[in-house]
Amino acid sequence: MSRDARHVLAIDQSTSATKALVFDAQGRLIDRFSLEHRPIYPKPGRVEHDAEEIWRNTVSVIRSALDTHRGGGGEGSGGGGGVACLSIANQRETFVLFDRATGRPLHNAVVWQCRRGDGVCGEISRAARSADVVERKTGLRVDSYFSAPKLTALLREEPGLRAKLRSGDALFGTIDAYLLYRLTGGQTFATDSTNASRTLLFNIETLDWDAELCELFDVPLRALPEVRDSSALFGRCAAREFGANLPIAGVMGDSQAALFAHRCFQPGQAKVTIGTGSSILLNAGSRLPARGVRTIAWTRAGVPTYCLEGIVSYSAATITWLRDGLGLIRSDDEVEPAARAVADNGGVYLVPAFTGLSAPHWAPAARAAIVGLSAASTRDHVIRAAVESIAYQLKDALDSIRSDAGADLAVTRIDADGGAARNTFLVQFIADLLGLDVTVSDFTDFSPLGAAMAGMLATGIHGGVEDLARLPAEGRTVSPTLSRPAAGALHAGWSNAVRQVLAGMPSR
Repeated sequence: MSRDARHVLAIDQSTSATKALVFDAQGRLIDRFSLEHRPIYPKPGRVEHDAEEIWRNTVSVIRSALDTHRGGGGEGSGGGGGVACLSIANQRETFVLFDRATGRPLHNAVVWQCRRGDGVCGEISRAARSADVVERKTGLRVDSYFSAPKLTALLREEPGLRAKLRSGDALFGTIDAYLLYRLTGGQTFATDSTNASRTLLFNIETLDWDAELCELFDVPLRALPEVRDSSALFGRCAAREFGANLPIAGVMGDSQAALFAHRCFQPGQAKVTIGTGSSILLNAGSRLPARGVRTIAWTRAGVPTYCLEGIVSYSAATITWLRDGLGLIRSDDEVEPAARAVADNGGVYLVPAFTGLSAPHWAPAARAAIVGLSAASTRDHVIRAAVESIAYQLKDALDSIRSDAGADLAVTRIDADGGAARNTFLVQFIADLLGLDVTVSDFTDFSPLGAAMAGMLATGIHGGVEDLARLPAEGRTVSPTLSRPAAGALHAGWSNAVRQVLAGMPSR
């Protein structure tokens, strides 16, 4: 690496788009390139992406960034040196089955939102010992949100894919492993610990793929990638693709990367990313918590930092549904004015269980509903209810985390990021419901920043997290303004709406 190469090129492969972002050594965003990809809905409850389209988009945004900033140590146009490395933040749980020889996908990517694994989860949950084994070893619930149940279901539907996995002709990887394989021309088949921990195949205590879990989900160990530290080196980009032998360093699942970017390095510090879905992560330190949804925040030198998590499947995706599904808005810019146009929600609650309810209910059979409509209800009430639903779900998830954490791990700080965090009405309502100060930044790209910061550690741009903690950070703090009784009454109405949705679930 050239001594002048102080920029990091970070790929943010999210549910809706692939972005290439260039950061300087201080974590400041220098440039940004983005391409959207199309969602695929083969049937109700199933969500896929064209993995080849994602690859093409990844190549395109990387080339655009390198053409502008000349990778490999040349002088860039962004006010600094060239690009030191490429880092990756990716949508978690989404996976690809791809050909060992060519790296080309053998099936569409199966997205984290997809519920094709619900039947597999039901089978495992009915075998109490199996469910206990999964939860004890992975820290996660048996739920189709995670990769393995969806993979098992896919292999049952496509026995030819199972045969290829067993023979070694096909490989399994979360999006990061798939992109790494293709970026390196098949030289690196690896993932990082944060992504591995989201599959239900990885033991978060031993920090390795688990043979018992692989047997339970009928996944051959030989098909799984090597697991490395989040701040490891992962190989080099193939010169034939990009004209630059660029090191790849720093790989993290998007939510953990955001926690890292917020500098939540101490136990008790938490962040919420409000994107298509939302994830609350609370740094729990180096000791694995005894209960709750537990996962790996990151690993360095083989040492894990753990966190407790709350998961919300539909956050900003609910706003997208208002636009594309109901046609109530033409653009997302209309949402906040509409929510403020009415004095309150008018008793209207929208429970966005489009693919079930996640934490703390874990009810995949639940379906969405708008509760409390009256003749006085208007379009603005429904829009406000959609926005408020994001905050209600986050409160339910954080309440569950607080209960699991116990008195020894208090929530001392919460940072918010993600596109929907620009909605000031929403952030204020979150602070009101949680009864906590919420620090939010106008900057929205925390996931790629976190991966870039991990890459800075790997390449020696910064020596440790202490250096990263001193990097400049901006944010505004939003404090609660609603009285606790008023907030409690609103949440009680939400809880009643959720009970109605749960009561309407089909019996198994």
